[in-house]
This record gives sequence, structure tokens and C-alpha cells, in this order.
Amino acid sequence: MKTATVFDLEKFAVHDGPGIRTTVFFKGCPLHCLWCHNPESQRREKEIFFSPEKCIGCHWCVQACPNHCHQIDGGMHRFDRTNCTRCGTCTEKCYAGALELVGREMTAGEVLREVLKDKLFYDNSSGGMTLSGGEPMVHFDFLRELLPEAKRAGLHICMETCGYAPWEQYRALLPCLDLFLYDIKATDPEKHRRFTGVTNERILENLEKIDEAGGSIILRCPLIPGVNDDDEHLLGIAALAESRKNVREIHLEPYHPLGVGKCARLGIQTPLEIHEFAPESAIERWLSRIQAHTGVPVRRS
Repeated sequence: MKTATVFDLEKFAVHDGPGIRTTVFFKGCPLHCLWCHNPESQRREKEIFFSPEKCIGCHWCVQACPNHCHQIDGGMHRFDRTNCTRCGTCTEKCYAGALELVGREMTAGEVLREVLKDKLFYDNSSGGMTLSGGEPMVHFDFLRELLPEAKRAGLHICMETCGYAPWEQYRALLPCLDLFLYDIKATDPEKHRRFTGVTNERILENLEKIDEAGGSIILRCPLIPGVNDDDEHLLGIAALAESRKNVREIHLEPYHPLGVGKCARLGIQTPLEIHEFAPESAIERWLSRIQAHTGVPVRRS
């Protein structure tokens, strides 16, 4: 069986599609958004979160690490990632949670068994399973195993996607997908490239094809004050929704600084160091500006 690297299975998720759901978060993404709030999802490989303030000085990691990446001296825990192979040995008995392995290999059967534990809640709330990440389409072969089995089990399936994958892959999965949570980062191609590392032509082409094929779509729009909340983009979101017959709603996702702390725990530099949440005044402006130019319902995610 195919495997995929999963970094979280969020139970009782209520913001990733209708009803009560389990959201499966996959590692790996073709985009590198400046504001990414899940930086641990960008690489397909397992990684290690390090929170030195949680360390209790037990020295387990110092003794266990095969490459001697950990030192504790004078109560100060230093983690040198230079020779770290991300094997996760140092995390196995870190009961304080200072070291955490991010990502585990799972088969489609293992994911489905975990998701189906809460099927009663899905049935009573019109919920189901949501695929997220990272980007689920990075694990296309895995999804081809998982989704037909999930459908046979009676699950409603949503997929959050950045849209940056071959159309043939989306077409192959369409019969199993009930709802696309389709990310729109920027409507201008050059700004999209600057913000994410790729232009948006393929993304918009796939959106058009999914719409023409009858796929049900919710546009998900991360908005970051002073970055991509200009009037051109807000009106572009409205125009995009108006041009597609199967866009049910527009969900705005106001910036929050969760990714900044996660970058620190991964030992990497954040590309966008904004520590403040999006102000309510900005969110209200976004909502009213977009809604004034489309009949598609707009709401805050």
C-alpha cells in the first residue's frame, strides 16, 4: 500500500467544511507562501519542533541522539541541527514536549480507520473528512487509494487545495470529492509569484475546469494586511466568484501569526515576520468590499 506523510489528524474540526469533520494534514507543498501558518507542512520529510523553554533538563535527548545534536550546559539546551537526520529518536521520551517529531508515515487504511472512529458524529452533523496540508495533491497516488475506500464507507469528502497540480490528477479524483476548498492567494499573476513562488495561471485554469466539470467550490482567501489586501485583489476575488457557476461561498481567512512561532520551533527564518493578528476594522472592510461586488455569500472563516 502507498503511504503519505501526515503531520496531524484534527478531530472535531468545524472550520474545514460542513458539519463535524476530521481534517487530515499532509506534509509537502509546491507553494511557499510568505505568510504560511503551517510551515511544518512545506517539506515532505519529517521534521522536529524544538521548544527550549519546555526543557526540564532530563538529558534523555543528549544520550539518545545518534549524531550528538543536543547539549545541555548550565541549564541551557542547545540543538544543533547541522547533523540532524530527523530520525526522531530524541523525541521518543521527551515527556515535557520540548522535542516533537512532526510527521508520520501512514497507509490509506490507517488514515481511514482513524477517521471512521468518529463516523457517528459526521452522520449526525452532515460532516465528514477533509484533506488539507500542505497540499494533499502532492500525495496523488496515495489519494487514489484512500478516496474510493472513503467513499465506499459513506464519507463526505472535502479537499483544501492550492490548485497547483496537473489537471489530469484533479479529474481522476473528481468523482470522489464532494467539495473543493480552493485557495486563492492573489489574483494578479506576478504578485502571486512574489508571494508564493509560482504564478497562478495553472491554479486559475484548474479552477475553471473543476467548475466546468460540476465540482462544488468554496473559495478560501487568506488576507494579510498590507500584503495582499489591496482593492485590486478584493475586487478580483469577487469577479472570480461571479465568473464561476459552482462557487458556493467565499471564505476569508484573516492573517494570524501562528506561523512565526512555528518557524522558530523548526529552526528556520520566517519570511514574513508580522506578529499582530489582522485588525477587526480591516476584516470588516474586506467583507463589505467583496460582498458589494458579488452575489456569492462572503463570510469570515
